[in-house]
Amino acid sequence: MAGIVHRYHRVGGRGYRQRVYVERAQPLEQYTTEELYARFRFGNADIKYIADLVRPKLQRRTRRSHSLSVEEQVLIGLRFNASGTFYQVVGDNMGVDKSTVSDVVKAVSIALASLVNQFVSLPKDVQIAQTKHKFFLLGNMPNTIGVIDCTHVHIQAPHERDREYINRKGRRSINIQLVGDADLIITNCDVKWPGSVHDARILRESALYRELQTNRPDGIILGDSAYPLLPWLMTPFLAATTPAQARFNTAHCKTRCAIERLNGVLKRRFACLNYLRVEPQGACNIILACIVLHNIATRRNVPLCDDVYDAPEPVEEPDQPLVVCQNQGLTGRIVRDAIVRHYFDRLISDDCFFEINGDE
Repeated sequence: MAGIVHRYHRVGGRGYRQRVYVERAQPLEQYTTEELYARFRFGNADIKYIADLVRPKLQRRTRRSHSLSVEEQVLIGLRFNASGTFYQVVGDNMGVDKSTVSDVVKAVSIALASLVNQFVSLPKDVQIAQTKHKFFLLGNMPNTIGVIDCTHVHIQAPHERDREYINRKGRRSINIQLVGDADLIITNCDVKWPGSVHDARILRESALYRELQTNRPDGIILGDSAYPLLPWLMTPFLAATTPAQARFNTAHCKTRCAIERLNGVLKRRFACLNYLRVEPQGACNIILACIVLHNIATRRNVPLCDDVYDAPEPVEEPDQPLVVCQNQGLTGRIVRDAIVRHYFDRLISDDCFFEINGDE
């Protein structure tokens, strides 16, 4: 199928725009499954599934002026997400001009971002027991339903409120909060905060915090020491003073590693998240789109490419000031001490196992 590309020329000091018809790429027809994974991170059936999800928002009423089909729009969006390269390069690969790529990436990102509540949710009902079991197998930490952390997505300097986006490393970024499970599924996210904002503040002002403070979850979430210790949010002991506390910290670290691996896979699967050359709102839409796509890929068992390996994001000790919530911290210490007492203050053998909410 032919598409229209505008090429700009300058003759005798004057510029003019030439309308050129070029043959558009047909990736679903010309590439093998492996080549589709390498270029778009998804196979043929996966791409058609994604296209059907966003079709209500992207379907054009007419095919006049060689307008793009939904599948072509999705392919352009996926190519940008997977490569993170310039719009011009994506356009050259797909047979469209740079401005078309910009418009399509924006539209596809908004369409996918609108599906976040459909694809991102905390475990419920029977899922809770399954999640706890998988986390226990992962690191021997009982009663765990999620792990939480923030990660930065670097962006270009915004036109407004520039200083707010400068993080502690001196780079401009969006600081995104993610909660994940043992299968590296994202179960909660908060995507809107400038890079200068403290992780604990993002949590405190999130819908997740309001929900779990009001309705205590059936389980605990693990976070690093940048977070406050809460009845449902367990942080490690800053200085373990007993062997049991040391065992708690070891299990906490092994289990919480899942969120580091999740962040690593997310950014390697979608290279655009290493640096976004768009304004903050556009960046947030792209990030949300990648979160939705990540969960789709994980649930559909989409394989990782050779250049996208299951490696954790580099772990850094938080140098943000510790946040103490007096009343909640006290209750959180009671819960954490109970976990240590019931699980880590004794040797757990095959015939001696205790549930956190059960009797000894």
